[in-house]
Amino acid sequence: MKSLCIKTNNSNLLQYLLNELQHLEIEQVYFSEKQFRHYKNIIIHYTGDNEELFINKISSFLSLLVIDELEEELINKILIQNYFYFDVNERKEILNLYFDITANDFSDIFDKKFKALFESFYSFLSSHKSLVLKGFINFRIKAYMEILDDIVNEAVNSFIIEKEYLEFISLLRLYINSQPNSNKTVHIIYSNSDSLLLDENKNIIDITEEVFKAKYLSDITFSSNDYILNSLLTLLPSKIYIHLIEPYIDEFIHTLQAIFENRVTLCTDCNICKLYKNNQTKKDLHTI
Repeated sequence: MKSLCIKTNNSNLLQYLLNELQHLEIEQVYFSEKQFRHYKNIIIHYTGDNEELFINKISSFLSLLVIDELEEELINKILIQNYFYFDVNERKEILNLYFDITANDFSDIFDKKFKALFESFYSFLSSHKSLVLKGFINFRIKAYMEILDDIVNEAVNSFIIEKEYLEFISLLRLYINSQPNSNKTVHIIYSNSDSLLLDENKNIIDITEEVFKAKYLSDITFSSNDYILNSLLTLLPSKIYIHLIEPYIDEFIHTLQAIFENRVTLCTDCNICKLYKNNQTKKDLHTI
């Protein structure tokens, strides 16, 4: 016979454990709840002959208990200890980013977390009869905590990048709103993250990289979109028509909308769009 005692004073965790034991898919398991001096104890007896299966089942639902009931608390603990310089609202945003990251790759991340917890519980229960749940969580799930820490770090990096992006947008918006616009209209032909700039007469605006090289103090290679944005910040048009050759809006388009706001109009079915979709060459566009 194999006997185990799980100790906790957390009523939610206690109820979780009792519910799992009631639905445990293994016979010859008997359990009871007892109140002792310091803890409420769940005492489990297994009278069967497959002790490995019994420990496997107990380890599995204890692992799920940590993920389901305690993970958010553990993440907040990491944030408070390692990222104390963020305020409460910023930590909430990072927590939401954490859940976004785990949702985007749920199966793989869940499997890693479950495996780390399972191995910790299984190893301990194979050679011990009593488990103080709080103490075990605090000191014996290092591999699991390292997984959480890595994901939290990724969430923090995403938060910082997003914050810097919003500050960048805000500064550019402040700049263009502080400058007199040129009352010009500009057309952007946008296809597969590549851009072509036209003036109000549908003539191509020639953008040479040499014009902008002096403004960049690095060896970074910039895309055509970077030069388009630089041109728009120089021209400061009062109206920007973006002709989307593919029917989706990517990050660059969102950025232009955020910076230039109501100056931007999206288009997918005008004459310019139709001609470009019909493989007209760039030099044909000015005839529209």
